[in-house]
Amino acid sequence: MRGASVSRSRPVSRFRVFVCGATVVAILLPALLAPPSALLVAVPAALAVAAPMLPWPLGRVSLARTGLGLGAVSLAVTAGYTGMREAALLWLPFEVCGLAVLLGRVVRGVPGRRVAVVAAVTGAAAVLVPLRVTLWAGPPDWRLSLVLVVTAMFPVTLAAAVGLYLRALDTQRERAVAEARREQRLELARDLHDFVAHELTGILLEVQAAQVQAYDPEENKALLARLEEASLRALESMDETLRALRDPDAHADEPATLRRDRVDELPALVERFRGAATKHAVLELEDGLADLLPRQVQRTVYRVVLESLTNVRRHAAKATEVTVSVRRAAEDRDAVEVTVTDDGGRGGLLRLDRRRGGGTGLVELAARVEALGGTLTAGPQGKGWRVRARIPIRDGG
Repeated sequence: MRGASVSRSRPVSRFRVFVCGATVVAILLPALLAPPSALLVAVPAALAVAAPMLPWPLGRVSLARTGLGLGAVSLAVTAGYTGMREAALLWLPFEVCGLAVLLGRVVRGVPGRRVAVVAAVTGAAAVLVPLRVTLWAGPPDWRLSLVLVVTAMFPVTLAAAVGLYLRALDTQRERAVAEARREQRLELARDLHDFVAHELTGILLEVQAAQVQAYDPEENKALLARLEEASLRALESMDETLRALRDPDAHADEPATLRRDRVDELPALVERFRGAATKHAVLELEDGLADLLPRQVQRTVYRVVLESLTNVRRHAAKATEVTVSVRRAAEDRDAVEVTVTDDGGRGGLLRLDRRRGGGTGLVELAARVEALGGTLTAGPQGKGWRVRARIPIRDGG
């Protein structure tokens, strides 16, 4: 990810251009009063100070090329400068500080293995700049050279450490973003599985029931209409998933979802179940929950009801009564309680049991509910089966 961002040219504001230009002029101005050889140390110093002030890359010039180029120029000047020691001493602090800051940006921003080479050249150039004052002195002052080089290492080391720290933060952030996107894709996949499995289970039950019933034109027409609606809803779920996967940043501030996850959509879900399953299904929904419950709690409540009704279709074909209750808990008004009960026992005459595999079902639901601080239980209840979930309202937000 860092490599992709480095290769993209960034705009430069007029204010930054003005400040950068004024800084370069201010650094080069004293060279007009010095011998021409002073430009050999004034120009690298001005470039070293200006380079960290600019956003990189600039056009086709990358941060790595800038660091290598300025480092190589500085090393060449250090190796060949024979001019006035006073001139070298005047521009020495500017160049050392500029190269040190540039080193920090290189360590942070240059991607891949190139960072080691670029950082080595830039860092070496910054550390060796003081040798211009002592290298060509006659005789060379090696003790002073060592003192100046060691002194220059302090800002260079500090800049490299700051760059490494910021690079580690960037890497951690990129991994967190990648993991969040991965979780969003997995969430979309789970949503798609649950929604499509719910619709396909209803379609399968309708088809199997039609095979054992006498032919009736009116019933057949209603059956085909229900099959068409269920197929369209399944296709819509897949279309929404593909749109979300194509543009994962379109709604980065919202969790990934197929949007069929609000409490006020439960009546339509139960009504579709009642029409397709030919069971007596009742929804007991407390008024005002759609405005009271946070988004994540509403999603989980909807998923509990969806998965429970799907399991009734699959495993309780004999059920004649299904009750869905969504209301705040009587003993704890800060929690919402979801209960889905049927009277169909386990198993049935329809042949859904020959299909193996599928999703994680109640295990996945339990993990989702527990992540919001709630609990989910499922087990026999009278002649049938009951799924009950209790989710804190405040924790869910």
